[in-house]
Amino acid sequence: MTSELLRDLRVEPSILSADFARLGDQVQEVLDAGARIIHVDVMDGHFVPPITIGPLVVSALREQAERAGALLDVHLMIERPERHIADFLKAGADSITVHAEATPHLAYAVNIVREGGAGAGVAINPGTPVDAFAEVADDIDLALCMSVNPGWGGQAFIGRSLEKLVRVRAIVPAHAAVQVDGGVDLHTAPACRATGANLFVAGSAVFGAPDPAQAYRAIVEAAGAV
Repeated sequence: MTSELLRDLRVEPSILSADFARLGDQVQEVLDAGARIIHVDVMDGHFVPPITIGPLVVSALREQAERAGALLDVHLMIERPERHIADFLKAGADSITVHAEATPHLAYAVNIVREGGAGAGVAINPGTPVDAFAEVADDIDLALCMSVNPGWGGQAFIGRSLEKLVRVRAIVPAHAAVQVDGGVDLHTAPACRATGANLFVAGSAVFGAPDPAQAYRAIVEAAGAV
């Protein structure tokens, strides 16, 4: 199920922008609206300045996601992610993405994810060349192109990301998803789809709206997603 959902055209609500006082309720709202991939942003205060969440939150959402037939897509914005992947696998992550800039052992980190039975992803920051994917392209299920500088929600989409997404799609195999994260909303998601991207991570555009479910559905419709 993991690989099939990752290959679909999907909008992924990111809980980074959710109200953590009612996280379960807000996640349920978007699941009821049709979301089948929930994006979980993990930050360590080192690779990026903020500190967010860890395996305990993934574990807390695991059963809720399973009931809906949804995936938990964990994005590790942390230094030396290979040291923590096992904890997120144990917590129930369905896919785990690590940053190319965060470890000198990228292939090793990807292999730990794959051996743990989860989908493996690699992410690059706006200033990182797409060649960072080249040596691991055949081993990943997901290539994430950040369209803002990672660390904070609510940033504006970096326009030159569209051309970069075209190059990402060209360098990774057809079986791999191309994901875009940062400033995605009902205006930028269609442009991202036109580049060949198929996974659209939306945080503040969903959970920053008065009605997250309605906001989610609007982006799905704009992007022609499912």
